[in-house]
Amino acid sequence: MEKIIMHIDVNNAFLSWTAVFMLKEGYKYDIRKSYAVIGGDEASRRGIVLAKSMPAKKKGVVTGETLYSARKKCPNLRTYPPNYNYYKKMSDSMFDLIKKYTPDIEPMSIDECFLDYTPVRHLYGNEIDFAYKLKKEIYDVLGFTVNIGIANNKLCAKMASDFSKPYKVHTLYKNEVQDKMWPLPIDDLFGIGKKTAIKLHNLNINTIYDLAHADEKKMYKYFKNMAIDMIRAANGIGSDFVNSVPADPKGIGNETTLDHNISSKEELYQYLLALSENVTLRLRRQEKYAYVVVVTLKDKFFKRKSHQKRLVNATNITEEVYKVSKEILDEMDTDDGIRLIGVRLDGLVDISNHQTSLFENYDIREDNKILEKTVDEIKEKYGFKAIKKASLSDKYVGNKYLNK
Repeated sequence: MEKIIMHIDVNNAFLSWTAVFMLKEGYKYDIRKSYAVIGGDEASRRGIVLAKSMPAKKKGVVTGETLYSARKKCPNLRTYPPNYNYYKKMSDSMFDLIKKYTPDIEPMSIDECFLDYTPVRHLYGNEIDFAYKLKKEIYDVLGFTVNIGIANNKLCAKMASDFSKPYKVHTLYKNEVQDKMWPLPIDDLFGIGKKTAIKLHNLNINTIYDLAHADEKKMYKYFKNMAIDMIRAANGIGSDFVNSVPADPKGIGNETTLDHNISSKEELYQYLLALSENVTLRLRRQEKYAYVVVVTLKDKFFKRKSHQKRLVNATNITEEVYKVSKEILDEMDTDDGIRLIGVRLDGLVDISNHQTSLFENYDIREDNKILEKTVDEIKEKYGFKAIKKASLSDKYVGNKYLNK
């Protein structure tokens, strides 16, 4: 039996939730029906459009542009500040409502989640009927609208929920990929960032159909290991596993909010190195090793995403964690600008039975362990900033996370 996966996505979440809050506080009109955006102080780095109303969208206002630019398109635009505490409350309320029907949900960000409907289909019936019932219940109980995409895997469910908005239910089953997805512009394929889309257009790959039928060997020259994943995605192939298991609270992690949005991976490497130093130092203090490295990013639209890699050998060596975290970052999309980055180590164990590879220099690894022990002793005696790698500079690394 094919799996049935749903993607539930709040329409204009921040603006919708602010509208709900204002109506509850006694405001006489719904800002969703006016020229409105959610944005921060224009004098600061938060002076961008975080969410916009449909009337503002029709005037050309787009998420992510500056408030100054948005006002030039829409002179009557009104700006409202974000209310993150209330957003968290509304997000929790939505997830709790969905959990009445199944525990098999995987939150992807504050305003979206995947739901595995397969185990409960015999209880609630046809998935399309259930989706219409669920979106109506969310609106009736919580006061905001959602889109729901239905498919056989997470990729297609996500694509389906984006087809047209707001307050819609769409399907993208395997047998619908050819008709519904292939004609779309390559820019619309989930996971394709702006820079990647430009590269694809330059290769005369303009639609999802073009990518689905692209030559893997040719694509590998331009996109390396990403090529196969991109072609698979264009053919509607993706994971159908909904991970409803919470993260292991015993892991060690650290993250930092950046002073400005960063899309350059070369610049983000500097933060990865600092974070890798921080978490491995804490790991060595506990005399533990980690099998799993996780990199977390939050973009300028506050969408949070995490990728992870399991190691053959558990480690607590900074260089090894940094190398793996770079490999993970290289597979992630940063085109929309990153405002937060984090590194986490999971799968902790007390002993590392290292299996030496034929291509690995054992002496260098042992030297690294001795060096890091010496560096740790210096930091313990004189403070964390007493010594650090030459590649780290104050331009990239702030005390707010190096001193933890």
